[in-house]
Amino acid sequence: MRVLSVLAVAATLLLAPSTPATAGPAAAADCANGYVGLTYDDGPNAGNTNTLLNALRSNGLRATMFNTGQNAAANPGLVAAQVAAGMWVANHSYTHPHMTTLSAAQMSSELSRTQSAIRAGGGGTPVLFRPPYGETNATLQSAASALGLRQIIWDVDSQDWNGASTAQIVQAAGRLTNGQIILMHDQYATTVAAVPQIAANLRSRGLCAGMISPSTGRAVAPGGTTTPPPGGGCTATYAEGQKWADRFNGQVTVSGASNWTVTVTLQSPQRITATWNAAVSFPSSTVMTARPNGSGNTFGFTVMHGGNWSWPSLTCTAG
Repeated sequence: MRVLSVLAVAATLLLAPSTPATAGPAAAADCANGYVGLTYDDGPNAGNTNTLLNALRSNGLRATMFNTGQNAAANPGLVAAQVAAGMWVANHSYTHPHMTTLSAAQMSSELSRTQSAIRAGGGGTPVLFRPPYGETNATLQSAASALGLRQIIWDVDSQDWNGASTAQIVQAAGRLTNGQIILMHDQYATTVAAVPQIAANLRSRGLCAGMISPSTGRAVAPGGTTTPPPGGGCTATYAEGQKWADRFNGQVTVSGASNWTVTVTLQSPQRITATWNAAVSFPSSTVMTARPNGSGNTFGFTVMHGGNWSWPSLTCTAG
C-alpha cells in the first residue's frame, strides 16, 4: 500500500528440519506461454508476511518482494523468511516518500539504507528497485543505477491498495501476458486470498510465475535458462527439486548438444555436497563444471544453502 504499516509482533517462516518442502501445485505447470512477475510492495509486515508466504508456497508460486527499508530493519526475521520461502527480495526505498521531491543525496540515502537493511536481514543485495507510487525521474534513476539497481515499475496495477476486492485482484492478474509484471501489496487479506485463484488462472493459460530480469526488467524463467550463442550451441535449463530446511536439490537439463560443459555458479555461502549423472569438477568453492558421463543430458546436485535459497546461475558451452 501507499501507507506503510509496521506492526510489533515478528515471526519467522522456517521449514521443519525433518519435513521436506514440496514445490506446490504449480511446480509442474506448463510454462509454454511464458512467465509473469508477481510483485508485492511494502513488506515485510509482522501481521501478514508469513500468511502471504504460506499462500504463495502452497500454490507453487514465487514472487518479488519490494521491501521498504524501515520494515526490513524492524522485521529482519521476515526478510530471511522471504528468502527461505524462495522469493526474491528487492528495494522499495526506506521510508516510502515521494522520491522525486528529494535531493539527489536524499534519494541515495533512501536507497542505500534499504540495501543495508535487507542485507542485514539475510536478503542479500537487491538488484531491483521500485520507486514508491511509481514516481521517478532521471535523478532517481541515476541514484539507483549507482547502487547497481534497475528500476522496475509495473504493467498491471491490481488496485489492491485502492480497495479492490479479491475477485477484482484476480481479474487484474488475468490480464497478464508473457513478460509482464503486476503490482500487489503485502498487507491486505484480499490480496492473500487471491493467491490460489491467481495460480489456477496462470496454469490455465500456460503461464508461470517468474523472476524479474535485472538486465531487461521483464519477467523470465526463474534463474535457470541459458541462451545459446549465435550460430548454435547448447541450452541448460534449471528445475527446482526437493527442499529441506538446510539444503535443496536442483536438476539441469541440457539441449542442443550431446557433448557439453555446464558451469554452475552458486552464491556464497552455498556449497554443493552431492551430484549425480555427470562428471564434475570444482574450480572454486562456489563454481562447479559438469560434463556428460554417459548418463544422458540431465544431471543433478544438492546445495547446502547456508541461509541463501537463491537458485544457481548456469552457462552452457557445446563441444
